[in-house]
Amino acid sequence: MKKFLTYSLMAAGLAMFSCDRDLDVENPNQLAVEAYWKTPNDALLGVNATYSTMHRAISRFLPWFYIGRSDEGRSLSPASHLVNNFDQFLVTDYNLGDTYGPLWRDNYIGVNRANQVINNVPGIEMDESLKQRYIGEAKFLRGMFYFHLATIYGNVPLITKVSVVGDLPPTSTQAEVFAQIERDLNEAAAVLPATYGSADLGRATKGAAYALLAKVYMQQRKYTEAVAPLKWLVEDEGRNIYDLMPNYRDNFLVTSENNKESVFEWQFALNPAENHDDDTDPRADNLNYGQSLPKFMSPPGVGWSDVEARRWVVDEFNERTTTGARDPRLAASFLFDYTDERGPAFSMIYGESFAQRYGANNDRVWFRKFLNDNWKNTEEYNSPNNWRYIRYADVLLMYAEVLNETGNTAKAYQYVDRVRQRAGLARLSDVKPNLTKEQFLEQIKHERLLELAGEGQRWHDLVRWGDITSATTKQRDPAFNSFTPGQDEFLPIPQLELDLNPNLNQNPGY
Repeated sequence: MKKFLTYSLMAAGLAMFSCDRDLDVENPNQLAVEAYWKTPNDALLGVNATYSTMHRAISRFLPWFYIGRSDEGRSLSPASHLVNNFDQFLVTDYNLGDTYGPLWRDNYIGVNRANQVINNVPGIEMDESLKQRYIGEAKFLRGMFYFHLATIYGNVPLITKVSVVGDLPPTSTQAEVFAQIERDLNEAAAVLPATYGSADLGRATKGAAYALLAKVYMQQRKYTEAVAPLKWLVEDEGRNIYDLMPNYRDNFLVTSENNKESVFEWQFALNPAENHDDDTDPRADNLNYGQSLPKFMSPPGVGWSDVEARRWVVDEFNERTTTGARDPRLAASFLFDYTDERGPAFSMIYGESFAQRYGANNDRVWFRKFLNDNWKNTEEYNSPNNWRYIRYADVLLMYAEVLNETGNTAKAYQYVDRVRQRAGLARLSDVKPNLTKEQFLEQIKHERLLELAGEGQRWHDLVRWGDITSATTKQRDPAFNSFTPGQDEFLPIPQLELDLNPNLNQNPGY
């Protein structure tokens, strides 16, 4: 479609033509906007295009960014620019392609696609309830894209209309962006269905909107406001929709996607081309099928190990189950020398023992969730495994945290107990009753680490708790000794954007 562009791409186009008049030439091979947005099918395709944004590079780099930048992850990548810019807080390239492209550009591509739906679908003659659902889906997705932008970059342009050539949107504060996200998610939750039929699995639901809304409130420490959406999920209608899977690992296998614990997940399918960057393979154009994250997070000899786990996280799994067994979440979450409790000779890494691949005295650890070692002995760039963006276990722990913060610690215990009991651990109410508010929060920190390791939630947790510069964080992850408060909470606004738009402001410290 004509002018179907993000701000970044439009600005780049303007930079190529430094003349007084705008160059606006009709492309006879493209469908003009005026000829589109006429039918219900146009609306459906527009919404689907917004979902497909998640199949871009964002699906690789966004989880990688949140995991590697937190204290649970690190990078030993041979690509030093990844180590410095993702892990060590030594940002030297404000236009680094691995951040600018997937984190800034792709999220704004998603915003612009959502804006087209939100701005154009109201004028289409179609079933009103379906129309409102499509608009609600787009508002959920726009809220999600802006949540990424606000937590990665802080102060960013807030664009709610379809972008056109010549737009120069100003910088908005993080608070203003969060306020827009709140509006989008509240409006989405009001019209989205609680469930879908099998043909529409993966679409945003009322529960997904409420869960993300609660995250937005919590990141601003608006704990009172977060109670209502979480209550819907845990105590009201949501309790009849969502539950914990009996087997923890089923949350991360391709064979058990979209299960009852899934609140929202990014959908992928096997790309018939193993390497979607291979221009000689005509199937590579099907890059919207699979995701490449497992290739970049799997161990050496299989993948690139650009982000891996720190050993201290493994050591936190020190509580035995009620039957004396090891916490089953440990083996489900990590590949390391003791994934099998018997040791390196028995811990299998893609068809070979850990000892065979890396020796018996290697202490490196890799995040196992969302890898494909359960059904293949290699990783390529075409994984069909869905990324579980929000799980119900996360929601239960969020609700426990919010209840504790709003003076209901006693009520919060039961939701921690559900998560612990699924792992076979004793109820917290039995082993640590009568915790104070401060003590309960410390326990929540421990429970979230064990339950959600390697799922991209840790960075948000550290920021929300004020632990981003704590002595404990620095001890666990020496990279935080390079962290500059007031600067490194966010990435710099890409310099290319600043050069093209005089209304943008750089983040403090850069």
